[in-house]
Amino acid sequence: MRLVYSWLLRLAVPVASLVVLWRGLRHRDYRRGWRERFGYGYQGVPGGLWVHAVSVGEVQAAIVLARALRVQRPALPLTLTTATPAGRVVAEQSGELWSQVCFAPYDLPGAQRRVLAALAPRLLVILETELWPNQLRECARAGVPVLAVSARVAERTVRRLRRFPGLLGAASLANMSVLAQSAGDAARFGRLGVPAAALSVCGNIKFDRAVDQSTRRRGAALRAALAPAAPLWVAGSTRDGEEAAMLQAHRAALARAPATVLVLAPRHRERMAAVAALLDAQGFMWRRRSAGGAGPVQVLLLDTMGELMDCYAAADLAFVGGSLGPFGGHNLLEPAMLGVATLTGPHHTSAPDVLRALQAARAVRVVHDAQELQHALLQLLFDDAAARQALGAAGAAAVADNRGALDAAIARITARL
Repeated sequence: MRLVYSWLLRLAVPVASLVVLWRGLRHRDYRRGWRERFGYGYQGVPGGLWVHAVSVGEVQAAIVLARALRVQRPALPLTLTTATPAGRVVAEQSGELWSQVCFAPYDLPGAQRRVLAALAPRLLVILETELWPNQLRECARAGVPVLAVSARVAERTVRRLRRFPGLLGAASLANMSVLAQSAGDAARFGRLGVPAAALSVCGNIKFDRAVDQSTRRRGAALRAALAPAAPLWVAGSTRDGEEAAMLQAHRAALARAPATVLVLAPRHRERMAAVAALLDAQGFMWRRRSAGGAGPVQVLLLDTMGELMDCYAAADLAFVGGSLGPFGGHNLLEPAMLGVATLTGPHHTSAPDVLRALQAARAVRVVHDAQELQHALLQLLFDDAAARQALGAAGAAAVADNRGALDAAIARITARL
């Protein structure tokens, strides 16, 4: 089965490469590290860790892990791979944590072998969700143990993989340890074939992310520049169709307080032009963050990388996108850990346990459509400051109460080393 998978992947790689090249015509980030996707161009740093984090959210969790590792083992080589340009940018902005940051290789046997030969890692650490059959197999053949940290797997993924029982392989699974986000995730990994002795529950490492005081300072400076005496709210990681709902709610907010500011942060940079056209069509007074400038603005379009947390720190209220439609949702913990009242939609299949934890603590409010969003926004921004403050305080408390996954991960990694 793995042979069929590998050949199908070989047929798919040219198509994927053309997609990357097409995107690279418009966004130079996609043109970087082309050879790395085939396992070339890695610097040899034997004896270290290979950390894989697929995109921005997982990279942020990897940064939390790397900072803790640097305290205990400052000289340990750390190579980070990520699948997306946005993830790479976030990793590179994290300072000197990493020995190198590269694009992850395609899951071709040869590409995986080349990376393992270059790095000769003592351990592969996978953040959250990635299960690549050839990567796991080649690690087992090379004697490189695999540790999945803050790991989660969806029921539909389990059903799909169990239809092809030889795809992951017993040897690959025997070489793997799992620190699962929840008991349900641990049970699903067990059904895939990970040995029971290699399974434990540690929680979600994203809860262990500390709030840097410099983030609060930058947030305060942004607030002073944009809305020193007016409400400010953020719609973060919005997806196609959600911006229209945000702007409808914002227009209602402007009717209540004309100086109200919305920071609108689409999830994908390639959609910025479409969102800008929408702002023009609806007649808002707006500017791009990358353009700089000062003066009154109704909407700030956040088209830069690495500033969303600063914007949350500036806000009275936040909406976390990718959630009004079936996109899977995005990171609810960023505004919550800052004590910012948080709204979101109902679709959070990418991290359902986070949503449940915040809901149990009454630390997030779920809205189901544009009308509910507008109602909640007006209530919390203008009519019930006490409810807004309580929602934000509950978010910060819920994040603090769910910490601990980082300590478990560091203990397991150092034991392996």
